[in-house]
Amino acid sequence: MSAHGAAAGTLSEHTRHEIDRWLARFPPERRRSAVIAALREAQHQNGGYLTVPLMDAVAEYIGLPPVQVYEVASFYSMFETRPCGRVHVSICTNISCMLRGSDELVAAVERYLGIRTGESTPDGRIYLKREEECLAACNNAPMMMVDHVYHENLTPESAIKVLDGIK
Repeated sequence: MSAHGAAAGTLSEHTRHEIDRWLARFPPERRRSAVIAALREAQHQNGGYLTVPLMDAVAEYIGLPPVQVYEVASFYSMFETRPCGRVHVSICTNISCMLRGSDELVAAVERYLGIRTGESTPDGRIYLKREEECLAACNNAPMMMVDHVYHENLTPESAIKVLDGIK
């Protein structure tokens, strides 16, 4: 059972409704355009990660070959395919952030949380995502994103203060 009570591989009524809203935005021959939104809803339904049965259910519901859904789920870093902490923390390590100290930021956050990138804290609260290639805030590097909220011009100390504020 997922976090919301739907059996593995079964899309909840709410998830199907949300997928239908996205499908209505595209002509029938462009149903594939709704895959990202559908996967996002399925991931949310399942407590933060996708399973193969859920991806198969999305493919069947939209009417696509499963491989097309797997490709999207494996390409975009917003999708997880294993259980992880509920709060997602991403630290940009692209060139702009790297030149302004993202390596020190990553090291400080790993020490503070007691985990490495790609791991979750033992209490399941925080997931430190694998290093991100770019989070599109180069002008205010270094930066990290906490559940899609940007924190910019960070130092190791200010990054720890952000993490301290996570409930």
